[in-house]
Order: sequence, then C-alpha cells, then structure tokens
Amino acid sequence: MSLLLDVKNLNIEFHTQENIVKAVNNVSFSIKEGQTIGLVGESGSGKSVTSLACMRLIPTPPGKITSGEILFQGEDLLKKSQEEMRKIRGNDISMIFQEPMTSLNPVFKVGEQISEALMLHKAMTKKQAWARTIELLDQVGIPNPSQKAHAYPHEMSGGQKQRVMIAMAISCEPKLLIADEPTTALDVTIQKQVLELMFKLQEEYKMGMLFITHDLGVIADIADEVVVMYRSEIMERNLTQEIFKKPTHPYTKGLLACRPSLDKNPKRLLTVSDFMTEQGAEKEINKELLHPYEKSFSFDEEKNPVLLEVKDLKTYFPIKGGLFGQTIADVKAVDGVSFQLRKGKTLGLVGESGCGKTTLGRSILRLVEPTQGSVIYDGIDITSLDAPAMREMRSRMQIIFQDPYSSLNPRMTIAETLLEPMDIHGIGENKKQKLDKAKWLMNKVGLNANQLNRYPHEFSGGQRQRISIARALTLNPEFIICDESVSALDVSVQAQVLNLLLDLQEEFGLTYIFISHDLSVVNFISDEVGVMNAGKIVEMNNADEVYHRPQQEYTRSLLEAIPKGIPNEILF
Repeated sequence: MSLLLDVKNLNIEFHTQENIVKAVNNVSFSIKEGQTIGLVGESGSGKSVTSLACMRLIPTPPGKITSGEILFQGEDLLKKSQEEMRKIRGNDISMIFQEPMTSLNPVFKVGEQISEALMLHKAMTKKQAWARTIELLDQVGIPNPSQKAHAYPHEMSGGQKQRVMIAMAISCEPKLLIADEPTTALDVTIQKQVLELMFKLQEEYKMGMLFITHDLGVIADIADEVVVMYRSEIMERNLTQEIFKKPTHPYTKGLLACRPSLDKNPKRLLTVSDFMTEQGAEKEINKELLHPYEKSFSFDEEKNPVLLEVKDLKTYFPIKGGLFGQTIADVKAVDGVSFQLRKGKTLGLVGESGCGKTTLGRSILRLVEPTQGSVIYDGIDITSLDAPAMREMRSRMQIIFQDPYSSLNPRMTIAETLLEPMDIHGIGENKKQKLDKAKWLMNKVGLNANQLNRYPHEFSGGQRQRISIARALTLNPEFIICDESVSALDVSVQAQVLNLLLDLQEEFGLTYIFISHDLSVVNFISDEVGVMNAGKIVEMNNADEVYHRPQQEYTRSLLEAIPKGIPNEILF
C-alpha cells in the first residue's frame, strides 16, 4: 500500500485577545491507501483542528499553522494556493463534518447540494449529476431517494442529514476521506449500515480514511491503527488490538474504562481522573472501583410507590393537503403507549430515530399535546389540567434537552438562566437567597460558583450539559426526563454526567425517564428498559432481562448492531 497522507511535526496556534492557545503540538501520523486511522480524544484535544488543517480549512486569523508538513501523495498541501486547494477538496480529499445541520445550506435542496459537487469536480451535465445524486442517496439508505432529493435539510431527520453528508463526501470518489464524528447522531442500526457502507466504498475505491470519534466501540471495530490525543498532543499510537488489550498511557486506560459495558453493571463509571492527575501523571487505581456491582431490580412498595402512570397515550400529527388544507393522513408518533414508573427508579427508552421516544417524553410533560390517553402523575391526571395548573405542576417535572447549547439562551448569563425559573415559580424570598441556591447548584453539578457571570459559549459541551442539569434542579423537581442528554458528549465527560445523575437520584430521590439511542448507556443507568418501534413500546422489562434475554426480534436486532470490538476484560 502506497503512502497517501503524511503529517509531520504539525503545530497550530490560535491567537486570542488574552493569549496564544497551542491547539496542535508536534503531531505526526500517516495514512496509507485503503488504511483507516482512528483519532480519539476528548473535546478540545485537537482532533478536529488537525483534520481541518489537512483540508487547509483552519480560519486565519485567529488560527495559524506555525510549522510542520502535510504531505498528500508526496506534495506539501501547506505550500499550495487556495485555488489549488479548491480543486483538491471534495475531489481528492473529502470530509464528513460533525454537525450536518450547520454544514448543509438551508436554502438549497439536498439533491442540488450533492449534484453541485459532481458538476464542479466531475464535469457532469445537470441531468447526469442529478441521476448520480439519486443513486448516491439510495446507496446511503435514504428512503424514496428521488423524492428526498427535492427536500430541504430542515425536512429531514438528523440521521438522514448525516447520510446526505456522507453521500456528498463520497460523490467524487475521493482518495482520502476524513470523517469527523460521522455516526454520533445515529442510532445503532443506522450506524451499522452507514459504517458498512463507508467501508464497502473504501474497499471499492481504495480510500484512506481518518476516522474521528469518541465512540471507542466503533474505533475498535473499524480502525487499523489508533492515535490517542489529549491537550493538543499525541499520547499514544499503536495497532488497534494493542491499544485495546495493552494500553500504556493512563489517559488511554481512563478512556477505555469509562465506557459503559453491556456485560457489567458498575455502581459508578470510572473516569479519566481515576487514572491520571490534572498534570498528566499516572495515579494508583483504586482496585475496589474495578469490582463489578450487581444492580438490584427489586423495589419497596412503600419507598417506591407508582409515581407516573401512562395509559394508552397517543400523539398524532396530521398531514394536510388538498385545496382547502384538510387532513389527509396522520403520523402516529406515539401510538397507544402504557407503562408505570415508580418513585426513585429510572426507565430507559431506546429505539431508532423516529420511533417516538422524544415525542413520548414531550407528550408526558405536555410540551406536545397528546391526541388521546392519560398521564397520571402522583394521582393527578395532568392531561386534564388547565394552563395555570399545568404551569404549577411543571415545577415538579423537568426535562434536560439533547443539545444544551440550543436550549440555553446565548444572551443570558448562567446566573440569569438559573434565577429565571425561581422568579417565575416564586422560589426564594429575595435575590440573595436565589443567588445562594444558584451557587449551591453549580457546586452540586461539579462547576465553580464564580462562573455564574459567564455566558453559555464560554463553556465546553460537558459543562453546558451540567448547567442544563443545574437548571432542571432549580425548582426541586421529583421527576426529570433526560432526552439524549449525554449522546453528544465524549465518553469521559459522559461518564462524569452519568455518575452525577445517579448521585443526584440517590441524594434527592429523583425519578428519571432516560431517552437514548446508546444501549450501553441505558443499560448502565436504568432499572427498567422500554424498547420503542413505530410509536409503540414493543418490549419492556428490567434492564438485565431486556439485554440478556430479549423477547422481540426488533430488540435482538438493536443489540446485534452494537459495535463488539472492545474486549470484555481490559488489562490495566
């Protein structure tokens, strides 16, 4: 295999008003034809900046490549003009970006955006490019591709938008594909399909691939070699099997250990800080933390009475058409769901995108009005409450949304964000009392009280998620719905947030509905698991039974789609 990409001693700086940030420090790695390199590490480690440098997409200013070489087929990309780079990007080197909604142009149909690249790089006619676009959309598993090619990005689900990005990236059959978190937003079955597709195309076109992800299970399954980055530097690089069987750096050990497993049920997840000090020195691991913890699925009728009962809940969305806009059909997002949830327990909801998980959660809180059925909370049928009574009830029921950045007001400081619900619901006698509670909450979720005057953009993704948890706790709720609240987080930050949620549950007796497409995470945090498909709960049992003795074929297909690459026993 010939050498495709060779990155040598790469150094990148970002100049801010306060100081100079070293984003990439002396990074070197290479990719051969047909080879896959997995690049892993936490947010802020320099992974995405390194990949953007390979495309010459570092914003200048404030970014600057200070030294090093990026050789593509023997030619240094850093010496090429932007005009030359435009011919290389998309044609020879292509990239799948992490967030498809911000990468796709909202004012153009998705088909037009793919065919534009084909006309530009492959000199196709408009008709040829459109026909090839439909073929590509079909290849990446978009249903009704000839119809969906005419859709705008906002008319597609997150998983579908990500597939459009993959179709666009492979459209010109590039020699090198850079995939930046390409499957983060996808559920396990779609992830499996997309990964199989990407590697079928890789084999067909002998593409080299730089695969950036925080999902170590995916990396274990697909990568030939793994490069581990931390704080702008490479900590460890080795063959995949060697990295997973015999990690040498404490940071790598921490990353591997903090991932939830389907085989073990620890009381808490290990984090990177259990293996390494803040300065990067190795710590002596507390051996007791490695012992598996058997979760008890029993309950006490007195201590854990039924708090929430959902009876035959249906939420339909009408499809309107015709000359007078009459309803021609219904989308049955939630279709006759019934279950009970006991106080102090956690119900995990899993299923593919579009199965109705999020709509069910929002229907329970009446953020979306149910079409039929009842939601009985602590003996009160909340579907029959008027607006003022429902507003009062909401102080007892809260939600943590999937994307903390879009759910926090960018113009409000964290103090204003936490004080606003207290003002609305009359909690605290004066501003000092409210501010004291806000400081207490910040400390409780592992943040510093002196950060209250900062804005959301000044925090990392994990910190913003902690702020969202603090906001949900401001009203002393008894019940919280966590809607994909850790899906976008690195495994190390995810472990910290999951541990925090369990600590808060134990301290305050909280009851959770935990919605996620990550079955390993749901297995760790849940007492009961409900599997949803097409608006219905098709299987429900305690977590152990669902994961080890599934009754439904759909549940088995979800479990089989989970990457199996990480060894069950990792040697530390």
